[in-house]
Amino acid sequence: MTSLERTSLISNNSDYGSTSNGNAPKPPSPPSSPVIHYLEPPTILKSLKVILTISWINVLLIFIPLGFIAHLLNWSDTWVFVLNFFAIIPLAKLLEFATEDISLRVGQTIGGLLNATFGNAVELIVSIIALIDGQIRVVQASMLGSIISNLLLVLGMSFVAGGYYVKEQKFNQTAAQTSSSLMALACVGLIIPASFNFAISNASKDERDDELLNLSHGTAIVLLIIYILYLVFSLKTHADLYKEEEDEEEEKPQLTTAVSLLLLATVTVVVSFSAEYLVGSIEGIVETSGLSRTFLGLILLPIVSNAAEYVTAVTAATKNKMDLAINVAAGSSMQIALFITPFLVVLGWIIGVDMSLYFQSFETVVLFISVLITNYLIQDGKSNWLEGAMLIATYTIIGLAFFFYPNSIEENN
Repeated sequence: MTSLERTSLISNNSDYGSTSNGNAPKPPSPPSSPVIHYLEPPTILKSLKVILTISWINVLLIFIPLGFIAHLLNWSDTWVFVLNFFAIIPLAKLLEFATEDISLRVGQTIGGLLNATFGNAVELIVSIIALIDGQIRVVQASMLGSIISNLLLVLGMSFVAGGYYVKEQKFNQTAAQTSSSLMALACVGLIIPASFNFAISNASKDERDDELLNLSHGTAIVLLIIYILYLVFSLKTHADLYKEEEDEEEEKPQLTTAVSLLLLATVTVVVSFSAEYLVGSIEGIVETSGLSRTFLGLILLPIVSNAAEYVTAVTAATKNKMDLAINVAAGSSMQIALFITPFLVVLGWIIGVDMSLYFQSFETVVLFISVLITNYLIQDGKSNWLEGAMLIATYTIIGLAFFFYPNSIEENN
């Protein structure tokens, strides 16, 4: 081999894999593996650490034993209500976290179904306990309050928080409008019983109540069917419309399977006890404070159950993930209107409690206004901080109206 040939060979070898020679063969890149070997799987000790440090809301966990002590030692209803009120807030966040961690292991469809089922578990537990206790007005007000709180307060704070960092944010217009349309349908399901009650006002009270219950039972079944069809639509046939924005790094479970299931079961049990003590103190709060049951159910109780949604939606908005923020706020309202409220009507039917979809005229108008302004603001698929301020202003006006709502009118109704 001549020196010229030897030089040429060395030159070719040095160019191997270089981008300067387009025809030169490139070495194969290492195969990408879905398993990141340097990440250790979660252990029980790490899982417990994650549970305690997952959110700053966990500082309120101290109120859980205090709420139990207040009930066992027969403290005043005010103390029982306040302590258990704050105790349920971190429990709602932990329940949401456990559900999401489990859903990461079971696939998109089953995971979405789990999130849909346990997404408003706190509202459901509190309402079932109040329904069994016969406090129908508290149940109705808490359902209506959760819907309004998510549509106006949670969504409004998301728009304001996101608008502080981004001048104009965009989100999935089709998915948002679908949720808005379903909310309009749920609103119709509440307006028709109120109109029906007005139309048959000349009938006797017993006959009017019986027919209202029959109408409510039929309407509740229809709304539950629509909710099932919505799940099929969002999780199966049109799942692509509801895909969340993918993170740069794939989200992975942070807890072991056993810890996730144990956390879900434990939090559910603790919430049921705290909710029972909370509901049991409402009568004393009404008598001593002068606040109406409607205000307690429509304004205060939703703050407890929606604390997790508030944190999640606002955090997502500040990261410019508006699809997630809209899904948390509007999706939660839609689930309460189409699933939890009709389910409670059917449950009351089964256990012999006269829970109906007939709300007071003032409450029905408030719901209609909330759905109307929300539909107007999200129909263009864009948001800014001023739109959020408008939603918060609407919620503030509604809160003031129910704060000054007289107890005497509530008792007469």
